[in-house]
Amino acid sequence: MLGALASAAGVAAAASAGYQSMSPTGQWFGKTFTGLPAGTRQLALTYDDGPNDPYTLRLLEVLARRDVRATFFLIGRYVRQRPGIVQELVKAGHAIGNHTFTHPLLIFKTKAQIRREIVDCESALTEIRPVPQLPLFRPPFGGRRPEVLRVAREVGLQPVMWTIAGYDWKAPSAEYIEEKLVRNVRGGEVVLLHDGGHKNFGADRSRTVEATANSIKRYQSEGYKFVTIPEMITQQQVSSH
Repeated sequence: MLGALASAAGVAAAASAGYQSMSPTGQWFGKTFTGLPAGTRQLALTYDDGPNDPYTLRLLEVLARRDVRATFFLIGRYVRQRPGIVQELVKAGHAIGNHTFTHPLLIFKTKAQIRREIVDCESALTEIRPVPQLPLFRPPFGGRRPEVLRVAREVGLQPVMWTIAGYDWKAPSAEYIEEKLVRNVRGGEVVLLHDGGHKNFGADRSRTVEATANSIKRYQSEGYKFVTIPEMITQQQVSSH
């Protein structure tokens, strides 16, 4: 009986650990930034898996029309392919962060492999951007274990996750993405969207571009302000003092 209970407890603990390794708001394996307190009239739009031609540039146009700054977590190998797009992001005042060089699931990588993925991406980024005030890192798929966050911090990066997702990597329509956000926006959220695709360069993100335009219009009319992740983190630091 005791053996069965111990076995069940072990299975439950393993399941919990597995969930925490992928949960965007889980903090078991180390502290990550996931937004501001609920009710804060700020939202942070974040985009993963770029740069991606032409959809990152189309997003830039949408964001510029509404005077919104966002945060882009970039894949290093795509940065090497399209450095000009990253230069446009920086020029427009958007924040950019590290999303590894090839987008692996880091929970299955060795410490040396994790470091190489992060360092190679950071090298690609630093060739283009000025030294950022707050270097950012988001693990692919949200997958992390203590070693992943430890390496990121050793490299000098702030780990960032998200609060709500638009599920735009499989979205059948822009309306689908918008509905996913509407269900969860309360203020203070970090919103996960995608301007590219980790499997191949050139992924179709036209629905994300459309949903972004509609969502910005909606939430600005409701009194929300869109900010970058560094702006959110700075506000959190000020509020805690």
